[in-house]
Amino acid sequence: MITDPLFIFGMLGMILCLYSWIKFNIKEELKESIVVKNISTISFISGAFVLMSIFTNSGDLGIVLFFGSIVSLLVMLLGFILKNKNITTTSRGYFIPIFLIFVLRTFLYEPYQIPSGSMEPQLKKGDFLLVNKFAYGLKINRIGIPSFLRSEPQYGDPVVIIPPHNPVPYIKRLVGKPNDVIRIINKQLFVNGVPLERSFIKSEEITLKKRYLYSSGETIVREMNATGDLFYERNGSAEYIIRNTRNENQQYPQEWVVPDDHYFVMGDNRDNSNDSTKDVGFVPRANFFGRADILWMSWECWTCIPSFGKVGKIN
Repeated sequence: MITDPLFIFGMLGMILCLYSWIKFNIKEELKESIVVKNISTISFISGAFVLMSIFTNSGDLGIVLFFGSIVSLLVMLLGFILKNKNITTTSRGYFIPIFLIFVLRTFLYEPYQIPSGSMEPQLKKGDFLLVNKFAYGLKINRIGIPSFLRSEPQYGDPVVIIPPHNPVPYIKRLVGKPNDVIRIINKQLFVNGVPLERSFIKSEEITLKKRYLYSSGETIVREMNATGDLFYERNGSAEYIIRNTRNENQQYPQEWVVPDDHYFVMGDNRDNSNDSTKDVGFVPRANFFGRADILWMSWECWTCIPSFGKVGKIN
């Protein structure tokens, strides 16, 4: 993220605005520069570039908020030292909200939007969640071993992870802990030789999107109808709904042994999920972002109307 030209350009613009504003307020007799006259416009455009870079590169806004808090605090202290009321008052107006947002987002809850249908039927693409950042301990970065109040993820937790091969957050279901033996036979999940208890709910008609890559390099997405079977599955003290798609992902029995300090995760939409059975692999303990606790809004597309009909705690 920090090497992205958009991020660099945006940060340089904001630094230029801050420097010009401080210089103007220290030497009030100075004639307003072009930057000072257009400071609102320049800072808005620069901030937009920074945010665009963060979202495009799946960067961590918490780091930006942390440095924003530090800078605004230093500027406020500079105002105290120089006995400049305008600098002190204005910088304090920035420091307090930026710092509160930083604390809330870094140590308590962070909003997250689901990018795929891997957790259907309960959680769908476009759902907005609140990720509990302190569920497994306190840390500043999205990834890393918690510095304080460390606790371990539990079976069945809806966890948000940062895969080692991809900086984009995924939400999955925690299935296996370190040294567990995970086995799948005919879509039945076994943990340490014990089949997870499940009970049939109902069948439903669903639409699958299949990608086909041709020799020309062209990728075609086609829709096809299928039947999904819904089950309640119990893992430890957690109970949740999974979906198996008929005649999809038929495989020979598979088995994995989870390494030390790693975890095994799967999507609830078992036959349509990129998880530990495929590219994600085993998830290191340091790559746990948090636990998804609350669904607070659904917004499937930019032209759709946001819905609050499914608001509630996530199982």
